[in-house]
Amino acid sequence: MPAEPTPALLPQAASWLHRRSWSAAERPVDALLAAKRRTRQTVSVVLPALDEEATVGDIVRTVRRELMDRIPLVDELVVVDSGSTDATAAVAAAAGARVEHRDRILPRLPAVPGKGEVLWRSLLVTHGDIVCFVDADLREFDPAFVSGIVGPLLTEPDIHLVKAMYDRPLETESGAVVPAGGGRVTELVARPLLNLHWPELAGFVQPLGGEYAARRSLLERLPFPTGYGVELGLLVDALDLVGLDALAQVDVGVRHHRHQDGQALGRMAATIYRTALERLDRTHRLKASADLVHPHLTQFTRTPAGGTPIFTAHTHPVTALERPPMHTVPEYSTHR
Repeated sequence: MPAEPTPALLPQAASWLHRRSWSAAERPVDALLAAKRRTRQTVSVVLPALDEEATVGDIVRTVRRELMDRIPLVDELVVVDSGSTDATAAVAAAAGARVEHRDRILPRLPAVPGKGEVLWRSLLVTHGDIVCFVDADLREFDPAFVSGIVGPLLTEPDIHLVKAMYDRPLETESGAVVPAGGGRVTELVARPLLNLHWPELAGFVQPLGGEYAARRSLLERLPFPTGYGVELGLLVDALDLVGLDALAQVDVGVRHHRHQDGQALGRMAATIYRTALERLDRTHRLKASADLVHPHLTQFTRTPAGGTPIFTAHTHPVTALERPPMHTVPEYSTHR
């Protein structure tokens, strides 16, 4: 039998993918600095950190050297320590960051564990018009992870939130590298959820990525899930609040970081699924009727195009065929 034709993204998602996806190289840092001076916007970079002494120092030093001392693009660099038992705070401070401790921010409200809790509290100890979040476990850190995603917010007044997109190789303990093996929770949980229930967001290459920047005026109006669901929650809620065209993504290259074991990924997946369910329930979208579920899944691969690697979308149908209970099938009684 011939293969079924591959369905396309929703028209609005396909249009968004073409218009709101950029490369960091499209906005050189000197052009961003000129835009920053012209618009008088300030930029805060926040690293949420829990036991990341091995990597946080290099990230802080790179941001300070390249984006604060050499070119004054970033005004404020803050590491929020969420209860580290190692030397994360000392290493970050020695590298040049201001370190804030989660439990000392809004002390009247006892802190709960979770990345989202730290990001939410960081709004109380930063002042930038643009807030850029960067995970503290990145290795071989490139300053484009900051300048790339801050760029559209400095140059495009109608953009409110920008996610980083990148290749995410899986680097195993044996030293083997699976080029596109990272982001397992994204591919197995988040992408299917977004494609089925929020198909407008199907064009995001890394919806769960921890590197994103947004206007403070947006972040201060969004609820923050306290755990691993924070990235999905913010993306879905931003869509509802400011619309798809106010969101964007920027290609910043390759993300190298520490990978978690299967059980940790399971806990992450469950939290993300719960975050999605809360939003489906809140907006009365739990019923899987035809107008609420888009039965397609769009995935991305890095492919060369005219010598320039780009992310290419591939869309597949998601079938939901169910057979009736066998005892309702007339032939079954004959079989028995």
